[in-house]
Amino acid sequence: MARISAPSPQQKRFAAYLDGLAQAAGHADRIAPLKNYCTGLLLPGERKSVEPMAARLAPDDVRRMHESLHHLVAVAPWQDDALLERVRSYVLPAMQRHGQVVAWIVDDTGFPKQGKHSAGVTPQYCGQLGKKANCRVAVSLSVATESSSLPVAWRLYLPECWVEDEQRRREAGIPDAVRFQTKLELAAEQIQTAVEQGVPAGVVLADAAYGDDHKFRATLEELGLHYMVGVKPPTTVWPPGQRPLPPNPRRGVGRPRQLLRRDRKHHPVSLLELAQSLPATAWKDVRWREGSRGKLHSRFAALRVRPAHRDFLRSQPYAEQWLLIEWPRQEAEPSKYWFSNLPAETGLKKLVRIAKHRWVIERDYEELKQELGLGHYEGRNWRGFHHHATLCIAAYGFLVAERNRFSPSAQIGNLKLPAPAIPANFRPRGAPGPTRTA
Repeated sequence: MARISAPSPQQKRFAAYLDGLAQAAGHADRIAPLKNYCTGLLLPGERKSVEPMAARLAPDDVRRMHESLHHLVAVAPWQDDALLERVRSYVLPAMQRHGQVVAWIVDDTGFPKQGKHSAGVTPQYCGQLGKKANCRVAVSLSVATESSSLPVAWRLYLPECWVEDEQRRREAGIPDAVRFQTKLELAAEQIQTAVEQGVPAGVVLADAAYGDDHKFRATLEELGLHYMVGVKPPTTVWPPGQRPLPPNPRRGVGRPRQLLRRDRKHHPVSLLELAQSLPATAWKDVRWREGSRGKLHSRFAALRVRPAHRDFLRSQPYAEQWLLIEWPRQEAEPSKYWFSNLPAETGLKKLVRIAKHRWVIERDYEELKQELGLGHYEGRNWRGFHHHATLCIAAYGFLVAERNRFSPSAQIGNLKLPAPAIPANFRPRGAPGPTRTA
Protein backbone atom coordinates (compact mmCIF):
# COMPACT_ATOMS: atom_id res chain seq x y z
CA MET A 1 0.00 0.00 0.00
CA ALA A 2 1.43 3.36 -1.11
CA ARG A 3 2.25 5.76 1.66
CA ILE A 4 0.59 9.18 1.32
CA SER A 5 2.74 11.99 2.66
CA ALA A 6 1.13 14.79 4.65
CA PRO A 7 0.85 18.18 2.99
CA SER A 8 3.77 20.51 3.69
CA PRO A 9 3.17 23.85 5.50
CA GLN A 10 3.53 25.63 2.16
CA GLN A 11 0.92 23.38 0.54
CA LYS A 12 -1.43 24.06 3.46
CA ARG A 13 -0.97 27.81 3.00
CA PHE A 14 -1.68 27.44 -0.71
CA ALA A 15 -4.88 25.51 0.02
CA ALA A 16 -5.98 28.23 2.47
CA TYR A 17 -5.12 30.91 -0.10
CA LEU A 18 -7.28 29.19 -2.73
CA ASP A 19 -10.14 28.87 -0.23
CA GLY A 20 -10.01 32.63 0.20
CA LEU A 21 -9.98 33.27 -3.54
CA ALA A 22 -12.87 30.88 -4.09
CA GLN A 23 -15.15 33.25 -2.17
CA ALA A 24 -14.94 35.59 -5.17
CA ALA A 25 -15.94 32.87 -7.64
CA GLY A 26 -19.62 33.78 -7.32
CA HIS A 27 -20.93 30.20 -7.60
CA ALA A 28 -20.08 26.91 -5.89
CA ASP A 29 -19.60 25.17 -9.25
CA ARG A 30 -16.64 27.46 -10.01
CA ILE A 31 -14.67 26.76 -6.85
CA ALA A 32 -12.97 23.52 -7.96
CA PRO A 33 -12.14 24.82 -11.47
CA LEU A 34 -10.68 28.02 -10.00
CA LYS A 35 -8.46 26.02 -7.66
CA ASN A 36 -7.44 23.71 -10.49
CA TYR A 37 -6.63 26.60 -12.82
CA CYS A 38 -4.38 28.33 -10.27
CA THR A 39 -2.69 25.02 -9.51
CA GLY A 40 -2.14 24.34 -13.21
CA LEU A 41 -0.45 27.72 -13.62
CA LEU A 42 2.01 26.89 -10.85
CA LEU A 43 2.88 23.38 -12.04
CA PRO A 44 6.01 22.98 -14.19
CA GLY A 45 5.52 23.09 -17.95
CA GLU A 46 6.29 25.35 -20.88
CA ARG A 47 2.72 26.03 -21.99
CA LYS A 48 0.02 27.38 -19.66
CA SER A 49 -2.98 27.40 -21.99
CA VAL A 50 -6.06 25.34 -21.10
CA GLU A 51 -5.25 22.09 -22.93
CA PRO A 52 -1.73 21.47 -21.54
CA MET A 53 -2.88 22.41 -18.04
CA ALA A 54 -5.81 20.00 -18.30
CA ALA A 55 -3.38 17.20 -19.25
CA ARG A 56 -1.15 17.95 -16.26
CA LEU A 57 -4.05 18.11 -13.84
CA ALA A 58 -6.05 15.10 -15.08
CA PRO A 59 -4.11 12.97 -17.59
CA ASP A 60 -6.73 10.20 -17.36
CA ASP A 61 -9.65 12.53 -18.06
CA VAL A 62 -8.27 15.43 -20.08
CA ARG A 63 -11.55 16.22 -21.88
CA ARG A 64 -13.55 16.73 -18.69
CA MET A 65 -10.83 18.85 -17.10
CA HIS A 66 -10.42 20.84 -20.32
CA GLU A 67 -14.14 21.63 -20.40
CA SER A 68 -14.11 22.64 -16.75
CA LEU A 69 -11.14 24.98 -17.09
CA HIS A 70 -12.38 26.43 -20.38
CA HIS A 71 -15.81 27.21 -18.95
CA LEU A 72 -14.25 28.93 -15.92
CA VAL A 73 -11.99 31.18 -17.96
CA ALA A 74 -14.01 31.84 -21.12
CA VAL A 75 -17.67 31.60 -20.09
CA ALA A 76 -18.31 31.95 -16.33
CA PRO A 77 -19.32 35.55 -15.40
CA TRP A 78 -17.29 36.04 -12.20
CA GLN A 79 -15.82 39.47 -11.43
CA ASP A 80 -12.10 40.01 -12.06
CA ASP A 81 -11.96 43.03 -9.74
CA ALA A 82 -13.42 41.04 -6.86
CA LEU A 83 -10.81 38.30 -7.23
CA LEU A 84 -7.96 40.81 -7.55
CA GLU A 85 -9.17 42.46 -4.35
CA ARG A 86 -8.97 39.09 -2.60
CA VAL A 87 -5.44 38.60 -3.90
CA ARG A 88 -4.42 42.05 -2.72
CA SER A 89 -5.91 41.57 0.75
CA TYR A 90 -3.78 38.42 1.20
CA VAL A 91 -0.53 39.48 -0.44
CA LEU A 92 -0.10 43.14 0.58
CA PRO A 93 0.11 42.43 4.33
CA ALA A 94 2.82 39.86 3.62
CA MET A 95 4.73 42.42 1.54
CA GLN A 96 4.35 45.13 4.18
CA ARG A 97 5.90 42.96 6.89
CA HIS A 98 9.26 43.85 5.35
CA GLY A 99 8.65 47.50 4.51
CA GLN A 100 6.01 50.03 3.62
CA VAL A 101 4.55 50.60 0.17
CA VAL A 102 6.86 52.96 -1.70
CA ALA A 103 5.37 53.10 -5.21
CA TRP A 104 2.36 52.60 -7.44
CA ILE A 105 3.63 51.62 -10.88
CA VAL A 106 1.68 52.31 -14.06
CA ASP A 107 2.63 50.25 -17.08
CA ASP A 108 1.29 48.57 -20.18
CA THR A 109 2.39 45.38 -21.86
CA GLY A 110 1.81 43.95 -25.32
CA PHE A 111 0.85 40.46 -26.50
CA PRO A 112 1.70 39.62 -30.14
CA LYS A 113 -1.28 37.99 -31.82
CA GLN A 114 -2.08 36.73 -35.30
CA GLY A 115 -5.35 37.54 -37.07
CA LYS A 116 -7.82 40.31 -36.34
CA HIS A 117 -10.60 38.67 -34.32
CA SER A 118 -9.08 38.47 -30.82
CA ALA A 119 -10.45 41.25 -28.61
CA GLY A 120 -8.38 44.42 -28.91
CA VAL A 121 -5.87 43.15 -31.45
CA THR A 122 -4.65 45.68 -34.01
CA PRO A 123 -1.32 46.95 -35.38
CA GLN A 124 0.14 49.07 -32.53
CA TYR A 125 3.36 49.47 -30.58
CA CYS A 126 4.27 46.25 -28.77
CA GLY A 127 6.79 46.63 -25.95
CA GLN A 128 7.59 42.91 -25.98
CA LEU A 129 8.81 43.22 -29.59
CA GLY A 130 10.04 46.81 -29.34
CA LYS A 131 8.19 47.85 -32.48
CA LYS A 132 4.76 48.28 -34.03
CA ALA A 133 3.12 44.90 -34.61
CA ASN A 134 -0.20 43.10 -34.59
CA CYS A 135 -0.91 42.74 -30.89
CA ARG A 136 -3.17 43.60 -27.99
CA VAL A 137 -2.12 45.77 -25.06
CA ALA A 138 -3.17 45.76 -21.42
CA VAL A 139 -2.75 48.58 -18.88
CA SER A 140 -1.92 47.69 -15.29
CA LEU A 141 -1.31 49.24 -11.88
CA SER A 142 1.10 47.57 -9.46
CA VAL A 143 1.82 48.25 -5.80
CA ALA A 144 5.46 47.96 -4.73
CA THR A 145 7.54 47.89 -1.57
CA GLU A 146 11.33 48.13 -1.73
CA SER A 147 11.64 44.42 -2.49
CA SER A 148 8.27 43.18 -3.84
CA SER A 149 5.48 44.22 -6.15
CA LEU A 150 2.02 43.01 -7.14
CA PRO A 151 -0.34 43.98 -9.98
CA VAL A 152 -3.62 45.14 -8.41
CA ALA A 153 -5.50 46.30 -11.53
CA TRP A 154 -5.56 45.02 -15.12
CA ARG A 155 -7.50 46.10 -18.19
CA LEU A 156 -7.30 45.49 -21.94
CA TYR A 157 -6.87 48.63 -24.03
CA LEU A 158 -9.59 48.66 -26.71
CA PRO A 159 -8.55 50.70 -29.78
CA GLU A 160 -11.05 53.01 -31.45
CA CYS A 161 -11.29 50.74 -34.51
CA TRP A 162 -12.71 48.07 -32.19
CA VAL A 163 -15.06 50.37 -30.35
CA GLU A 164 -16.74 51.36 -33.60
CA ASP A 165 -16.98 47.84 -35.08
CA GLU A 166 -20.21 46.33 -33.73
CA GLN A 167 -19.69 42.95 -35.42
CA ARG A 168 -16.23 42.40 -34.01
CA ARG A 169 -17.39 43.57 -30.59
CA ARG A 170 -20.25 41.08 -30.65
CA GLU A 171 -18.08 38.18 -31.80
CA ALA A 172 -15.46 38.92 -29.12
CA GLY A 173 -18.07 39.31 -26.38
CA ILE A 174 -17.10 42.88 -25.50
CA PRO A 175 -19.66 44.32 -23.04
CA ASP A 176 -21.89 47.12 -24.30
CA ALA A 177 -20.73 49.33 -21.42
CA VAL A 178 -17.11 49.28 -22.64
CA ARG A 179 -16.35 52.45 -24.56
CA PHE A 180 -13.13 53.94 -25.88
CA GLN A 181 -10.62 55.05 -23.27
CA THR A 182 -7.04 56.03 -23.91
CA LYS A 183 -4.32 54.21 -21.99
CA LEU A 184 -3.89 57.37 -19.94
CA GLU A 185 -7.58 57.36 -19.03
CA LEU A 186 -7.45 53.68 -18.11
CA ALA A 187 -4.45 54.27 -15.86
CA ALA A 188 -6.07 57.30 -14.21
CA GLU A 189 -9.22 55.26 -13.55
CA GLN A 190 -7.21 52.43 -11.99
CA ILE A 191 -5.37 54.88 -9.75
CA GLN A 192 -8.57 56.61 -8.65
CA THR A 193 -10.14 53.24 -7.81
CA ALA A 194 -7.08 52.29 -5.74
CA VAL A 195 -7.39 55.56 -3.82
CA GLU A 196 -11.09 54.95 -3.18
CA GLN A 197 -10.38 51.40 -1.98
CA GLY A 198 -7.80 52.64 0.52
CA VAL A 199 -4.81 50.88 -1.00
CA PRO A 200 -1.69 52.09 0.88
CA ALA A 201 -0.35 54.96 -1.20
CA GLY A 202 3.04 55.19 -2.84
CA VAL A 203 4.76 57.51 -5.30
CA VAL A 204 3.16 57.01 -8.72
CA LEU A 205 5.76 55.89 -11.26
CA ALA A 206 5.16 55.93 -15.02
CA ASP A 207 7.18 56.26 -18.20
CA ALA A 208 7.01 59.23 -20.56
CA ALA A 209 4.04 57.80 -22.48
CA TYR A 210 2.00 58.69 -19.39
CA GLY A 211 4.07 61.29 -17.54
CA ASP A 212 4.43 63.66 -20.49
CA ASP A 213 0.67 64.25 -20.41
CA HIS A 214 -0.11 67.35 -18.33
CA LYS A 215 -3.69 66.23 -17.63
CA PHE A 216 -2.46 62.91 -16.24
CA ARG A 217 -0.08 64.67 -13.84
CA ALA A 218 -2.83 67.09 -12.82
CA THR A 219 -5.13 64.16 -12.00
CA LEU A 220 -2.49 62.68 -9.70
CA GLU A 221 -2.12 66.01 -7.90
CA GLU A 222 -5.90 66.33 -7.50
CA LEU A 223 -5.90 62.88 -5.88
CA GLY A 224 -3.22 64.05 -3.44
CA LEU A 225 -0.56 61.67 -4.77
CA HIS A 226 3.16 62.19 -5.21
CA TYR A 227 4.60 61.16 -8.56
CA MET A 228 7.86 60.55 -10.38
CA VAL A 229 7.02 60.28 -14.07
CA GLY A 230 9.01 60.26 -17.26
CA VAL A 231 8.80 63.24 -19.63
CA LYS A 232 10.11 63.84 -23.13
CA PRO A 233 13.01 66.10 -24.22
CA PRO A 234 10.83 68.66 -26.10
CA THR A 235 8.72 69.36 -22.98
CA THR A 236 9.20 72.98 -21.93
CA VAL A 237 9.89 74.46 -18.50
CA TRP A 238 10.94 77.71 -16.88
CA PRO A 239 14.53 77.29 -15.62
CA PRO A 240 15.30 77.66 -11.90
CA GLY A 241 14.43 81.12 -10.61
CA GLN A 242 12.37 82.03 -13.69
CA ARG A 243 8.65 82.26 -14.27
CA PRO A 244 6.32 83.67 -16.93
CA LEU A 245 5.82 87.41 -17.20
CA PRO A 246 2.91 88.88 -15.25
CA PRO A 247 -0.24 90.03 -17.07
CA ASN A 248 -0.03 93.32 -18.98
CA PRO A 249 -1.10 96.32 -16.93
CA ARG A 250 -4.62 97.57 -17.58
CA ARG A 251 -4.89 100.41 -20.06
CA GLY A 252 -7.75 102.77 -19.48
CA VAL A 253 -11.10 101.37 -18.43
CA GLY A 254 -12.18 97.74 -18.58
CA ARG A 255 -11.42 94.52 -16.79
CA PRO A 256 -7.84 93.92 -15.62
CA ARG A 257 -5.79 91.60 -17.78
CA GLN A 258 -5.12 88.28 -16.06
CA LEU A 259 -3.17 86.00 -18.41
CA LEU A 260 0.53 85.32 -17.98
CA ARG A 261 2.87 86.25 -20.79
CA ARG A 262 6.05 85.26 -22.60
CA ASP A 263 7.93 86.99 -25.41
CA ARG A 264 10.98 86.53 -27.63
CA LYS A 265 13.41 87.45 -24.88
CA HIS A 266 11.60 85.74 -22.04
CA HIS A 267 10.33 82.29 -22.84
CA PRO A 268 10.52 78.70 -21.54
CA VAL A 269 13.12 76.24 -22.79
CA SER A 270 12.97 72.57 -23.69
CA LEU A 271 14.32 69.99 -21.27
CA LEU A 272 17.09 69.14 -23.71
CA GLU A 273 18.13 72.81 -23.97
CA LEU A 274 18.12 73.17 -20.20
CA ALA A 275 20.17 70.00 -19.67
CA GLN A 276 22.77 71.10 -22.21
CA SER A 277 23.09 74.50 -20.51
CA LEU A 278 23.89 73.11 -17.07
CA PRO A 279 27.44 73.48 -15.74
CA ALA A 280 29.58 70.41 -15.09
CA THR A 281 29.15 70.91 -11.34
CA ALA A 282 25.39 70.20 -11.66
CA TRP A 283 26.01 66.56 -12.49
CA LYS A 284 26.58 63.94 -9.81
CA ASP A 285 27.38 60.24 -9.99
CA VAL A 286 24.72 58.24 -8.15
CA ARG A 287 24.52 54.52 -7.38
CA TRP A 288 21.03 53.18 -6.69
CA ARG A 289 20.92 49.38 -6.41
CA GLU A 290 22.81 46.17 -6.98
CA GLY A 291 22.47 44.77 -10.50
CA SER A 292 23.57 41.48 -12.06
CA ARG A 293 26.95 43.03 -12.88
CA GLY A 294 27.49 45.07 -9.75
CA LYS A 295 26.15 48.34 -8.41
CA LEU A 296 24.08 50.28 -10.95
CA HIS A 297 25.20 53.87 -11.38
CA SER A 298 24.90 56.84 -13.71
CA ARG A 299 25.17 60.64 -13.81
CA PHE A 300 22.24 62.79 -12.70
CA ALA A 301 21.20 66.40 -12.14
CA ALA A 302 18.16 67.55 -10.15
CA LEU A 303 16.76 71.08 -10.16
CA ARG A 304 13.59 72.92 -9.30
CA VAL A 305 11.66 74.17 -12.34
CA ARG A 306 8.17 75.33 -13.29
CA PRO A 307 6.30 73.46 -16.04
CA ALA A 308 5.32 75.77 -18.88
CA HIS A 309 2.46 73.80 -20.47
CA ARG A 310 0.13 76.44 -21.99
CA ASP A 311 0.64 78.69 -18.99
CA PHE A 312 -0.12 81.70 -21.21
CA LEU A 313 -3.75 80.68 -20.65
CA ARG A 314 -3.34 80.84 -16.86
CA SER A 315 -3.38 83.66 -14.36
CA GLN A 316 -0.89 81.97 -12.00
CA PRO A 317 2.28 80.04 -12.84
CA TYR A 318 2.55 76.35 -12.06
CA ALA A 319 4.15 75.40 -8.76
CA GLU A 320 7.80 74.47 -8.75
CA GLN A 321 8.64 70.77 -8.95
CA TRP A 322 11.63 68.56 -9.43
CA LEU A 323 13.20 67.90 -12.80
CA LEU A 324 15.52 64.90 -12.64
CA ILE A 325 17.83 64.28 -15.60
CA GLU A 326 19.99 61.26 -16.35
CA TRP A 327 22.96 61.81 -18.65
CA PRO A 328 25.37 58.84 -18.79
CA ARG A 329 28.95 59.94 -19.39
CA GLN A 330 29.29 57.91 -22.56
CA GLU A 331 26.15 59.36 -24.18
CA ALA A 332 25.97 62.43 -26.44
CA GLU A 333 22.65 63.55 -24.93
CA PRO A 334 20.66 62.92 -21.76
CA SER A 335 18.88 59.58 -21.78
CA LYS A 336 15.93 60.23 -19.46
CA TYR A 337 13.97 63.02 -17.80
CA TRP A 338 11.46 62.92 -14.95
CA PHE A 339 9.02 65.37 -13.33
CA SER A 340 8.26 64.91 -9.65
CA ASN A 341 6.14 66.74 -7.09
CA LEU A 342 8.03 65.20 -4.17
CA PRO A 343 8.91 67.71 -1.42
CA ALA A 344 11.57 70.33 -2.15
CA GLU A 345 13.85 68.93 0.56
CA THR A 346 14.05 65.48 -1.12
CA GLY A 347 17.69 64.54 -1.73
CA LEU A 348 19.19 63.54 -5.09
CA LYS A 349 19.86 59.91 -4.09
CA LYS A 350 16.26 59.42 -2.99
CA LEU A 351 14.95 60.97 -6.22
CA VAL A 352 17.11 58.60 -8.28
CA ARG A 353 16.20 55.55 -6.21
CA ILE A 354 12.47 56.25 -6.61
CA ALA A 355 12.74 57.00 -10.34
CA LYS A 356 14.60 53.73 -10.93
CA HIS A 357 12.16 51.61 -8.92
CA ARG A 358 10.07 50.93 -12.04
CA TRP A 359 12.44 48.02 -12.76
CA VAL A 360 10.40 45.76 -10.47
CA ILE A 361 7.50 45.73 -12.94
CA GLU A 362 9.84 44.34 -15.59
CA ARG A 363 10.71 41.50 -13.22
CA ASP A 364 7.01 40.84 -12.58
CA TYR A 365 6.07 40.73 -16.24
CA GLU A 366 9.03 38.52 -17.07
CA GLU A 367 7.87 35.90 -14.58
CA LEU A 368 4.19 36.34 -15.37
CA LYS A 369 4.83 35.81 -19.08
CA GLN A 370 7.64 33.27 -19.08
CA GLU A 371 6.68 31.12 -16.08
CA LEU A 372 2.96 31.67 -15.48
CA GLY A 373 1.79 31.89 -19.08
CA LEU A 374 0.25 35.38 -18.98
CA GLY A 375 0.31 35.52 -22.77
CA HIS A 376 -0.66 31.88 -23.40
CA TYR A 377 -4.43 32.29 -23.46
CA GLU A 378 -5.57 31.14 -26.89
CA GLY A 379 -9.15 32.39 -26.87
CA ARG A 380 -10.42 35.49 -28.60
CA ASN A 381 -13.03 36.84 -26.24
CA TRP A 382 -12.87 39.76 -23.82
CA ARG A 383 -13.90 37.78 -20.76
CA GLY A 384 -11.39 34.99 -21.30
CA PHE A 385 -8.48 37.40 -21.76
CA HIS A 386 -9.25 39.16 -18.47
CA HIS A 387 -10.08 35.99 -16.53
CA HIS A 388 -6.84 34.29 -17.57
CA ALA A 389 -4.76 37.35 -16.62
CA THR A 390 -6.53 37.65 -13.27
CA LEU A 391 -5.84 34.00 -12.45
CA CYS A 392 -2.18 34.40 -13.49
CA ILE A 393 -1.90 37.37 -11.11
CA ALA A 394 -3.60 35.31 -8.39
CA ALA A 395 -1.05 32.51 -8.81
CA TYR A 396 1.80 35.02 -8.87
CA GLY A 397 0.41 36.65 -5.73
CA PHE A 398 0.91 33.44 -3.78
CA LEU A 399 4.55 33.30 -4.88
CA VAL A 400 5.05 36.93 -3.80
CA ALA A 401 3.52 36.23 -0.38
CA GLU A 402 5.66 33.12 0.08
CA ARG A 403 8.84 34.92 -0.86
CA ASN A 404 8.06 37.49 1.80
CA ARG A 405 8.10 34.61 4.26
CA PHE A 406 11.73 34.09 3.19
CA SER A 407 10.73 30.94 1.32
CA PRO A 408 13.31 30.40 -1.44
CA SER A 409 11.28 27.41 -2.67
CA ALA A 410 8.48 29.71 -3.88
CA GLN A 411 9.28 29.19 -7.54
CA ILE A 412 7.26 27.69 -10.37
CA GLY A 413 7.46 23.92 -10.15
CA ASN A 414 9.08 23.93 -6.69
CA LEU A 415 5.91 24.11 -4.60
CA LYS A 416 5.55 20.33 -4.78
CA LEU A 417 1.86 20.62 -5.60
CA PRO A 418 0.33 17.17 -6.09
CA ALA A 419 -0.24 16.25 -9.74
CA PRO A 420 -0.49 12.94 -11.59
CA ALA A 421 2.13 11.91 -14.13
CA ILE A 422 1.67 13.20 -17.68
CA PRO A 423 1.14 10.52 -20.36
CA ALA A 424 4.38 9.91 -22.26
CA ASN A 425 2.71 10.37 -25.65
CA PHE A 426 0.92 13.62 -24.77
CA ARG A 427 1.79 16.54 -27.06
CA PRO A 428 0.08 19.91 -26.48
CA ARG A 429 -1.43 21.86 -29.34
CA GLY A 430 1.18 24.03 -31.04
CA ALA A 431 4.22 22.07 -29.88
CA PRO A 432 6.90 22.19 -32.66
CA GLY A 433 8.19 18.64 -32.39
CA PRO A 434 7.00 15.15 -31.46
CA THR A 435 9.35 14.88 -28.48
CA ARG A 436 8.14 18.02 -26.74
CA THR A 437 5.91 17.52 -23.68
CA ALA A 438 3.55 19.76 -21.75
